[in-house]
Amino acid sequence: MYDSELELRKALSDFLAEDIGTGDITSNLLIPQESISKGDIVCKSSNNNNNNNNNNNSDSGTDSKVCEIVVSGLAEAKLIFEICGCKVSQMVEDGSAISNGTIVMTVSGSSRSILKGERTALNLLMRMSGISTKTGQFVRRLGNLSKTVKIASTRKTAPGLRYFDKRAVVLGGGISHRERMDQLILIKDNHIAIVGSVKEAIKKAKSAYPSGRKKIECEVTDYQGILDAIDAGADIIMLDNFTPTQVDNSIQRLKKAGLRDKAIIEVSGGVKYENVQEFAACRPDVISIGSLTHSVQAIDFSLEIT
Repeated sequence: MYDSELELRKALSDFLAEDIGTGDITSNLLIPQESISKGDIVCKSSNNNNNNNNNNNSDSGTDSKVCEIVVSGLAEAKLIFEICGCKVSQMVEDGSAISNGTIVMTVSGSSRSILKGERTALNLLMRMSGISTKTGQFVRRLGNLSKTVKIASTRKTAPGLRYFDKRAVVLGGGISHRERMDQLILIKDNHIAIVGSVKEAIKKAKSAYPSGRKKIECEVTDYQGILDAIDAGADIIMLDNFTPTQVDNSIQRLKKAGLRDKAIIEVSGGVKYENVQEFAACRPDVISIGSLTHSVQAIDFSLEIT
């Protein structure tokens, strides 16, 4: 989404401007301009932090086992502090497993500058680490199946944060799927309702983009829809809100008919940590999960002045 570091810096500068306004009046009042400080950014989340609501919300992402924290957003946090004029030493790499108490970064420079960048840097680091941690939990849940069945994000991201949300999913071991509507033709239920049928919708898409210049994905709700999508030439077929049994039956029928390899099979809707193994055992190609990014439980980090 950002084609250069310059564009990324501009986005992060805008985040800073949103937080700073006309200036940090508290720090400017209390801290001399010449004051110099150093601080550590420390993980404050225990390894089972994401289990807190498991009994009440089965889509929260985990079981009772200890959860590995996967840090992401360090590159962005580093750049935010550098924009503020600070010097930064990154102690671990994005995508690394960390635990409570891990120092992930040290920041030094003007005390005012450190405090100016603190909240923006931490907010992004906490959100991205929450996403990468949850993604990692789903990927590890699949075990060896994760080699062939990929966990994917969706476009259910916070406006303005899609690049960062999607990057966090990748750092957690998932794949991005499409970032924008111009990257892939994705025919959903409302398109079909307006156009009239799966076949007609795919036909229109293929006539507009011949020779596969744009991949075509089509959402279906039953086995006949799968057959219609394959017959019309869809590249990817999304099984929307199928149960694991329905997914398994559909894929087995496609295999018997010699049609399994005609399209990529994606499962979407109703996927939770508790049932993702059942879906993966059916051997789809992709499992897309909206809750990776639309229901984020942040990993806590804090800046401690040393």
